[in-house]
Amino acid sequence: MNIPLPFLMILAMVLWGGGWPALKILTQGVPWEVVTFWRFALMSIAFIPILWWTKKPLRLSVHAFGWVSLSGLLNAVFMALSFLGVALGTAGAGGVIITTLSPVMTVLIAVMFLAFKPASWHIAGLIIGLIGGAVMIQVWDIPLLFHGGDLIFVLSALVWAVLTLSAQRAHLHLDPIHYTFFLGLVATVFMFFLAYPLGITKVFQQDIKFWGALLYLAVLGQTVASTIYFIASGEMGSGRASSYMFLVPVCALATSYLLLDEIPSWPLLIGGIISMTAVYVINRSK
Repeated sequence: MNIPLPFLMILAMVLWGGGWPALKILTQGVPWEVVTFWRFALMSIAFIPILWWTKKPLRLSVHAFGWVSLSGLLNAVFMALSFLGVALGTAGAGGVIITTLSPVMTVLIAVMFLAFKPASWHIAGLIIGLIGGAVMIQVWDIPLLFHGGDLIFVLSALVWAVLTLSAQRAHLHLDPIHYTFFLGLVATVFMFFLAYPLGITKVFQQDIKFWGALLYLAVLGQTVASTIYFIASGEMGSGRASSYMFLVPVCALATSYLLLDEIPSWPLLIGGIISMTAVYVINRSK
């Protein structure tokens, strides 16, 4: 039975959005280093059946290894910042701020450091995105700006933007699904050395709610959702596939409300809509 691609893409966005309240649950009781190690370890294990299903031989050239190593390190840093931001702030805010600002920051970095020549739509999108970001983090409220998690989410979006550019380079030398597998594998090795002194077996002392969130985040929110996105985007094109990303902030807010009773603030909603408009404007350009 062939499942329609739009349905699969919506499913992937729902799974990604639900990862934010799952991350919030994991912030209680276990160091972020330990949680991050197990997330990447379980993700790598869950990818093995997918690698068998795709039946593509694994190849890792020297160039690909360099970019994958850099991406794995950036991914670990991103997870650390996201964990800290969710611990200090709300899961819904993380899902909205990071998802909407990272595409804007990707274009901004390309303009500033990679000699990318922006079109008029890019410039308009950057301006709109920066305005939306300022509204979301409430730049007029200085105490909240430096004591909440929103500023950390902005830094997380910046790291993800750099990771996105690194991934584009890696995809020149490596299949996207293989890239995601090696990304998790490298991050697992890196996080092992940070997590081991803190006790990587602490997770086995946690309750079923913790394990449900961890398995969801590692298997459904990462492995399954990423595989669906890569396969579907290859069929429908990256431009059309990226438009589905607008659903992630909505799903993050909805699941955070349903699971954690988080009520989003008006600045977050208004700024999120402004930033989503910026992403739409940027996607209008090639």
